[in-house]
Amino acid sequence: MERNKTNSEIDADFFDDEDEEDTLEGKFLIFAIEDRRYGIPIRYVNEIIGIQQIAEVPDMPYFVKGVINLRGKIIPVIDARLRFHLSTQDYNEKTCTIIISLTGETYIGLIVDIVKEVIQISENQIEPTPTFGEYKEERFIESIAKVKDNINILLNINKILKEEEKLTMHASMDKKEYQTDIGENL
Repeated sequence: MERNKTNSEIDADFFDDEDEEDTLEGKFLIFAIEDRRYGIPIRYVNEIIGIQQIAEVPDMPYFVKGVINLRGKIIPVIDARLRFHLSTQDYNEKTCTIIISLTGETYIGLIVDIVKEVIQISENQIEPTPTFGEYKEERFIESIAKVKDNINILLNINKILKEEEKLTMHASMDKKEYQTDIGENL
């Protein structure tokens, strides 16, 4: 039976001596929601943290839980269960937030059930995403990878939010009456 790694063990796997971009090629952070395994390219992962106090912000998309204050930076937080249309569950000691760098200084937090591991995935282990007709949510599923006996759904993290959802989030967070409250209350 596979033992789940702690957040510090996962951090040690890829945050220590791997600053070179080429050493990150083909590496994916694998996390789970229920019994499904998802992967995101490690180059987008800034850090992994436990659940923080979340401040709700009005007018956000349904899957955005709110924002957190991470060392003075306000970061919107998405619940992956809600984003992937899965049932909600209470957070526990294994629940964590993956801080993802989208572009430059733009970050989001992705709440997941558990972070499993960092793995190397080669091109020959990756298959295109099956098409599901008119199912629109497949847009952020990049491909499927089979590694050992595990099926991993690889995500295109830049498509996890639609353009209109990004605009809604930015507009809500830009409202001056919320900026002060959010920063002070977290």
